[in-house]
Amino acid sequence: MRDYNAETVDNKRKYAYTFDYDIMHPYMMESFVPYFRKGAVLELGCFQGAFTQRLAEYFTDITCIEASSDAINVARQSPALSNVLFIESEFEHAELERKFENILLIHVLEHLDDRVALLQTVKDKWLADNGVFIVACPNAYAPSRQIAVNMGLIEYPEAVTPSEHAHGHRITYSMESLKEDILCAGLSIRDSSGVFFKALANFQWDKLIETDIISKEYLDGCFELGKKYPGLCSSIYFVCEK
Repeated sequence: MRDYNAETVDNKRKYAYTFDYDIMHPYMMESFVPYFRKGAVLELGCFQGAFTQRLAEYFTDITCIEASSDAINVARQSPALSNVLFIESEFEHAELERKFENILLIHVLEHLDDRVALLQTVKDKWLADNGVFIVACPNAYAPSRQIAVNMGLIEYPEAVTPSEHAHGHRITYSMESLKEDILCAGLSIRDSSGVFFKALANFQWDKLIETDIISKEYLDGCFELGKKYPGLCSSIYFVCEK
């Protein structure tokens, strides 16, 4: 029996970094917005609602499913999310009586035990016929991770470290392995790419953010470079349809 509250508690590796919220989230939104469809959005795994607040700038009809009671209670307290429907549930037990034009699964799939089953559920039960399903995961082959392998900190790029496992990670995806699971679920892939060329670890980025060493222009340069080399990005994503 998994303890989803315990999985969100920081250990040797933080569950969420300032880098995630202040750098990755805005660039993710910039990447995803062109694919959004008019209608409702379902966010699978909202954690404490940081990304949900960014979705609220584009959608008025938002539903979120989250398994951690501690995390969802924080999200519910945000005034900006007062109109969001929060459902505390594991995905396999969630009952939804409607379909959605937009479904987002952002840095969540790698936490699941039966990943293909969820992708199939999204396709068969929750995604509207004209809908779009965006799946994003941390990238096993981000340069920062490959450097960690060469430093002896990680056995190989797709390994799941003990601290990652304690946070609920069950797999570390590459572009190829993520594509394989998506196709296995019977989804059609419209597009794929990466977000932000990343040569430093999250904790290193957090330290840099506190200084004036990194400019907005440099960050934008990393974002643009990531479009050319998606396999070397911090996150990889696929835009899927039925």
